[in-house]
Amino acid sequence: MRILVTGAAGFIGSHLCERLLQDENHQVVGIDGLINEKKLRLRNLNHLIEFEDSRFQFYPINLQTADLDPLLQDVDVVYHLAGMPGVRSSWGSDFNQYVENNILATQRLLEACRGRSLKKFIYISTSSVYGEKHGKVPESSIPQPLSPYGVSKLSGEHLCRVYYKNEGIPIVILRYFTVYGPRQRPDMAFHRFIRNIIEDQPVPVYGDGKQTRDFTFISDCVEGTVSVLYAKNVIGETINIGGLERASVLEILTLLEGYFRKKVNINFSGEPKGEPKHTWADIDKAKNLLNYQPRVSLKTGLAKEIADLKHLYKEHKP
Repeated sequence: MRILVTGAAGFIGSHLCERLLQDENHQVVGIDGLINEKKLRLRNLNHLIEFEDSRFQFYPINLQTADLDPLLQDVDVVYHLAGMPGVRSSWGSDFNQYVENNILATQRLLEACRGRSLKKFIYISTSSVYGEKHGKVPESSIPQPLSPYGVSKLSGEHLCRVYYKNEGIPIVILRYFTVYGPRQRPDMAFHRFIRNIIEDQPVPVYGDGKQTRDFTFISDCVEGTVSVLYAKNVIGETINIGGLERASVLEILTLLEGYFRKKVNINFSGEPKGEPKHTWADIDKAKNLLNYQPRVSLKTGLAKEIADLKHLYKEHKP
């Protein structure tokens, strides 16, 4: 199977490419605009070098300007992960980047897929589209995003549905809940917490630290994502991908204190803008349609991310 992965150099995209290439019958075309954190994104690709020129081709191109026709030649499945991430940075004039990378780029890719014999077009969305909900959140919940970022990702979902209804593009939408693990982006909470502890700096915490998240370890997330390739009766569906455990920010910091065997100095700041107090995925649909079952505990997952970040900041130590 020939598979196109956008955002292939990103945190999740690079792991997804590696997992897809474990099947010798797969060829993967990875594209990434390298629009931010270029050095780290290139580092993410290191594990894919052994496959280059055989079953993996990488193109550092922008979805908004590149000629997509040659890249889509003979492609069976598209995984669309590329986009501008981040809730707190999506306000003000910076929203232009979210419009360009999350909405316009998605529409351009969908347009390029018209008339092709794709088996599936898998769009990666986010729990941010739900907004503030109470209890477990099923896919039938009405989306009410709290941030411009959430709005941009929901717009991408709507575009996918429009092209599914009118052009027959076989879309599947996955909504990820707070993915963490090795190669996590520097702006994400666990990465910031761990880096600051490594560097003996205060750990910044928004709000009171009692907000909870449904944390999804990267390998669980990727297994759920790959399973869409083989799943039947998923075209047109929206599916949550959540984790094994929920926890508050303060509980996470307590776990980190145990790992590092030292007290963490917390620097509390104002309430986060555009973020829900709690997230909790109802993953019954993923279990039924994808045979999805998250397996990695927070304790195990955090240990793996700590090991990766210790190595990263040792590499880049002045």
